[in-house]
Amino acid sequence: MHTHEPNQLINETSPYLLQHAYNPVNWVAWSDAVFERAKQEDKLVLISIGYSACHWCHVMERESFENPEIAQLMNKHFICIKVDREEHPHVDSLYMSAVQLMNKQGGWPLNCFTLPDGRPIFGGTYYRPEEWRDILDSLHQLYRSDKSRVLDYARNITKVLREEELIHRQTEVAMQSGLLDELVQGWSTSFDLKYGGQQRAPKFPLPVNYQFLLMFCFLRGHKPVHDHVHLTLEKMAQGGIYDQLAGGFARYSVDALWKVPHFEKMLYDNAQLVHLYCDAFRESQKPEYKKIAEQTAQFILRDWLSPEGGFYSAFDADSEGREGIYYTWTENALRNLLSPDEFDVVRAYYNINGYGYWEDEQYILIRDKTLPQIAEDLGLTKAFAEELLQRAEKRMLQERSRRIKPGLDDKLLLSWNALQIKALCNLFRTFDEPKYLECAQQTAIFLETTLKKPDGSWLRCYKKGIIKIDALLEDYAFLIEAYIALYQCSFDELWLHKAAVLTDYTVTHFSDDEQVLFYFDHHEGSTLVARKKEISDNVMPAPNSVMAHNLFLLGNYFYRETWVQRAHHMLKSVWEAAEGYLPAYGNWARLALMTTEPFHEICLTGEEAVQWAKKINRAYLPNAVIAASTGDSSLPMLKGKFQAGRTWAHVCHNTFCERPVDTFEELVQSIDLHLA
Repeated sequence: MHTHEPNQLINETSPYLLQHAYNPVNWVAWSDAVFERAKQEDKLVLISIGYSACHWCHVMERESFENPEIAQLMNKHFICIKVDREEHPHVDSLYMSAVQLMNKQGGWPLNCFTLPDGRPIFGGTYYRPEEWRDILDSLHQLYRSDKSRVLDYARNITKVLREEELIHRQTEVAMQSGLLDELVQGWSTSFDLKYGGQQRAPKFPLPVNYQFLLMFCFLRGHKPVHDHVHLTLEKMAQGGIYDQLAGGFARYSVDALWKVPHFEKMLYDNAQLVHLYCDAFRESQKPEYKKIAEQTAQFILRDWLSPEGGFYSAFDADSEGREGIYYTWTENALRNLLSPDEFDVVRAYYNINGYGYWEDEQYILIRDKTLPQIAEDLGLTKAFAEELLQRAEKRMLQERSRRIKPGLDDKLLLSWNALQIKALCNLFRTFDEPKYLECAQQTAIFLETTLKKPDGSWLRCYKKGIIKIDALLEDYAFLIEAYIALYQCSFDELWLHKAAVLTDYTVTHFSDDEQVLFYFDHHEGSTLVARKKEISDNVMPAPNSVMAHNLFLLGNYFYRETWVQRAHHMLKSVWEAAEGYLPAYGNWARLALMTTEPFHEICLTGEEAVQWAKKINRAYLPNAVIAASTGDSSLPMLKGKFQAGRTWAHVCHNTFCERPVDTFEELVQSIDLHLA
């Protein structure tokens, strides 16, 4: 039962904005018109940014935004804008940078106060109600009593924000041979050698970094780093950050053990982690990785695949008003649910003990022993222990299904769906299950028929028939990457041609005319006080790093040297920053490996070309691009290489090809391929 009339957010589709639709605050959604109103009324603007699965966003809403007295202060003195950071990541990026400049830290909820024209003057994250009241009152009084001081501060902050985007117009830095080894060696001093990941809490999975480290070890050979990568993947899969019963990863763990997660689940994390565990399986053949990749994929397909063919965004951290209650168990609940034998196995396997204890009599399911070890400890055969565990897990899932599920963020975002297409393609490449490729193709078709506009531009957000928000660089970059992935597992050249068209569009509309990097937003639609270029990799790879990969790969497929050269120039333009802190440039570092280590262009033509390509796909070969055709092809990489009646393999480097071979065994030998 709502106690207040709805504000303007009631007309929005974002679940996060709708969560605030009955606040007594007069929230409005992000738009240019809001700033025109602020200028007319000469009021400061509050830009409050979060997302639907954000726990502390919910806390601040309950404590402050639902408080009528605080809302009255906000309504009287400020224009209050609510922003879903997932709908408007470019807005979030700009004001996050501003808050980090002011406070040296950021997070969500992100609350940034600005002048009526959007220039920032003050900001922070979560505030307790008494702090929030003081901030509202102090800022209003300061703006009224000493406006020139406020204007000077806004001018200075905005100047720094704009100058940040000029930093990469310096001279490009060439990479020296062996430098990556030194940088990885320095990075390794911060590795947690007991639990994996970095020596820190909280711990984020950061799949892009482990993609790089896995590739680095494969190409360079480095056992300590290789061991660390696999320790991390194993500990994450055993930890509370992973949903042990139904699959899927939470966004991060609050501790160093991967034990207590921040329980929200995000599509972008899970898509990337499926991709990573597929790669790790191909590299190691560890059955655990197959289980984690497929179980997480099943979770995504079961819980987040929409009837239209796209994927929803997230599950909330909270249900029934409490964080994590959907996933945790009391000992009494398990005893009452399971037989004594089943309980004994579950207690030992999932640590219903001091190690698994969380709070309020609740236990988080977490593993630190194998089932054969548990069976031996309990005096059971391995087969009987497996049977007991399977029966118990089935009962636990049935019981959990009766609980109230965490809230679903049911908007569909173009960039995140593209990441999921890429994950599905990697599942197909790794396990040769047609359902994954079929789903990837269906999602790609849904996105194109729904979000693509007649002029070749795209929109980024869909919900229940409503499409909105101009696509950003991350949307185009990830979609191009998804199209390349679709080609690499289907070998239908249509996908590569779509990728090329989209790349031309992106180059035209997002390039900075004075350098090789790309802006976050479209040059015709930007009204922000400073345009950002995202270059550092984080929980998702930076759109610029993804575009550099796209240009490099497509430049190889289409023999477009300008694209390959632009990828090289992009890499060199950020390399000085990467040398300063490589963990923030993992995707760039992968490109560095591609451009400094031997890179294979594998061209397969003839009757068995696609079968050969599929065999190669099931191996781990990160330093190659594959093209395959059973007939003649107009694709420049394959053009002139087909000969009727024979299957040929040409292995090329920088478009110069070795002597072709006509047996798969010779091909394997020529690229030093290790097949399982």
